[in-house]
Amino acid sequence: MKTGVLKWVWCLGLAVGLPSCSGVEEQEVVSPDRHLVVGMTELDKGEYGDVSFAVYYNGERALPLVRLGMETNRQKYAGNLKFKSVSEAKPITDDYRMLTGKRSHCVNHGTERVYSFENEDGNILDVTIRAYDDGVAFKYGVKSVAPEEFVVDEHTAYDVPQGVKRWMQQYTLGYEGFYPLSTNGRLEGQPDANLWGYPGLVELRDSVFMLMTEANIRRGHGGSFLCNADSADLYRVRLFDKQQPMGETWESPWRVLIIGTLSDVVESTLVTDVSDPSTVEDTSWIKSGSASWIYWAYNHGTRDYQLLKEYFDLAAEMKWPYSLIDWEWDQMGNGGNLEDAVKYAHERGVKPLLWYNSSTNWLGPTPLYRLNKPEDRAKEFEWLNKLGVFGIKVDFFLGDSISSMDYYIDLLEDAAKYNLMVNFHGATIPRGWQRTYPNLMSVEAVYGAEWYNNNGVLTNQAAAHNATLPFTRNVVGPMDYTPGTFSDSQHPHITTYAHELALPVIFESALQHMPDRPSVYYGLPEQVKQFLSVLPTAWDDTKLLAGYPGTEVVMARRKGDVWYIAGINGTDEPRVIGVPLENLGLEKSCKVTWFKDGSDGKSFVTEESVSLPENGKVVQVTCLPRGGFVAVVK
Repeated sequence: MKTGVLKWVWCLGLAVGLPSCSGVEEQEVVSPDRHLVVGMTELDKGEYGDVSFAVYYNGERALPLVRLGMETNRQKYAGNLKFKSVSEAKPITDDYRMLTGKRSHCVNHGTERVYSFENEDGNILDVTIRAYDDGVAFKYGVKSVAPEEFVVDEHTAYDVPQGVKRWMQQYTLGYEGFYPLSTNGRLEGQPDANLWGYPGLVELRDSVFMLMTEANIRRGHGGSFLCNADSADLYRVRLFDKQQPMGETWESPWRVLIIGTLSDVVESTLVTDVSDPSTVEDTSWIKSGSASWIYWAYNHGTRDYQLLKEYFDLAAEMKWPYSLIDWEWDQMGNGGNLEDAVKYAHERGVKPLLWYNSSTNWLGPTPLYRLNKPEDRAKEFEWLNKLGVFGIKVDFFLGDSISSMDYYIDLLEDAAKYNLMVNFHGATIPRGWQRTYPNLMSVEAVYGAEWYNNNGVLTNQAAAHNATLPFTRNVVGPMDYTPGTFSDSQHPHITTYAHELALPVIFESALQHMPDRPSVYYGLPEQVKQFLSVLPTAWDDTKLLAGYPGTEVVMARRKGDVWYIAGINGTDEPRVIGVPLENLGLEKSCKVTWFKDGSDGKSFVTEESVSLPENGKVVQVTCLPRGGFVAVVK
C-alpha cells in the first residue's frame, strides 16, 4: 500500500504552476529563482521501497529520475526505505572570493531540505538536497552501527533516456579522452567500456542541459564514476573503492547536477559553491600567470641546461612570470645543474616551477619518492623554499582511490605551509579543491596539446575537441591543456594560428603553460606578442556568448575593466560566428582590437576600432575551417 506522507505526486504548487495536492505538505525543494524544482517520487512498493526524485525546469520535467541509496557492509539503505521526516526549507547563500578561476567573487543562492529515511533495521539515512538557481546538489549522511563498518556501494543513478544527446568521456585514470557526441549511452558488446568519467554533459531537451559531476572530496573519501553496463538508460554512480571507512558518522561528497542553458552550465561555480571554504589564511603568495614550458617542443629537454636557459629567456622576453622545469631535472647536464638553472631564472626575473613524479603509478621519469612520506615532503619543500622555487607540478597519479585522494590533499596542505603552488598532472579532475586549497592552480585531466607528442589522433580531432571542452571538462575547474601551439611538435596541428591564440582565453587555468619554441613566439607579430604578454590567467567574470559543443564557442572573460573575447570554429568548414556583446555592459565608444584568421591560417589579420556596431551589438566574424579569433575590448 501507499503511505500517506509518501504520496509525493509532484506537489509542486506555484513553483511549476500546478495545483497543490490535497492533504500533503509542500515537500519539494525549489530554487530561489523558482526555475528548478526537486520533487520526491511517490513510493509505490508498500511501506518500504525505493526512493528517487525528479527535477523540473521551468515547469517541465527535465531529469526524469534520480534513484537514491547506499549500503555498507552492515546495512543497506536502498529498496528498503521508509520516509521519516523532512526539514523545513532552508535558504542557502554562498558568497566567497576566489584567487583563480572563472570568477573572483562567487555568489550563488539555493534552498536546502534534509530528508530522513529509515531502513528495515531502524537505522536512518539522511539525504540533503539543495536546489540552486543553476542546478541541484545532494549528499548522503549516515551514522555507523559498528566500529568496523564501511561503505561498499552507492545506488545513486541518473535516468538518461536513449536518443538524448550526450557528450561523455569513457572513464580512464588520467581523464584523458574525448567527449564525442552520442545519442546512445551504451557501447554494445563492450560491457567493460560502459564506464564514464565526470563531467558528463546531457541535453535533456532542446536547449536544456545537465552536467553531472561530484564535489567536495574530503580526506577519507574515494572518488566515483558512472556506469551504465546494466542499463543503457541508467548511469549509476560507482565508487572507486568498495571499502570507504565511516567513523562514527559519514557524509558522502556532493553529487552535483548543473542544469540550465549552456551559459548557465559554462558560467556555473556550483562545484566550488558546495566545497569547503579556503583553509589557507595568508594567500598573498599565490599568483596566477603564464609560464614557458620546455617539454612540448622537444618531448624531453630539461636535462639540457643550455636549452632550458632559452625558456627562461623566453619567459623574461614575454614578461611571463613563470617557467616550468619538467621531468629528469635531477639528470641535468650540458654546463649546469638544477641549482644553476634556478639561479639563472632568478637573474632573468623568472620564477621557476619544478616537476615531480608522484611515485604511485608510472615510475619511469625521475626524480622518484621525494614526496610520498610526510617527513620527505617537509624536507623537500624546505629545500625548494631555500632554492627559490615557487611551485610544483606533480605527475602520474593512480586513479581515484581513497589513498590517492588523501595524497592529493596531503600535497596541497603541506605545499601551502611552504608557500608552494601546485599543478596536478596525470591526475583526477577538479572537485572543488581550488576553493578549499587556493594554491591548487591547475589540473591536467584532459586530452590536451601534449598529445601532439604521442600520436596523430589529435591532429584531425583537435578543433571539435577544443570546441567541446568549455562545455564539459573546463566547467568543473582549471584545465592545464597547454594551449598556444602555433608550430608542430611530433605530430602536426591543422587548427589556425587565430584558433590557437584564442585557446588561452577560452580555456581557464591559473597557470597557463605556453609550450611552443622560443623562436616561434619571437616570430609572432608584435601585437600578438603584446597580447600574450599581458593576458591574464585568472578572471573577475566569465560569460559564454555563443556556442554549441563540438561546433563553436565564443567566450568572454573580464579582468578589471578589460574584456577578452575569444571564439573558435570546431568544424572543417568556413563558418560565420556571431558575437553578441549586449550583455557585457560595454559603452558605445571603446577600443577594440581584433585578431582574426589570415588567409593561409598561419597568419593574423589585426583590426582596431573605437566603437561597437549597432544592430544589437552583434559582430559577425568569418572564420576559416578550424579557425578562430580574439577581441580585446577596453
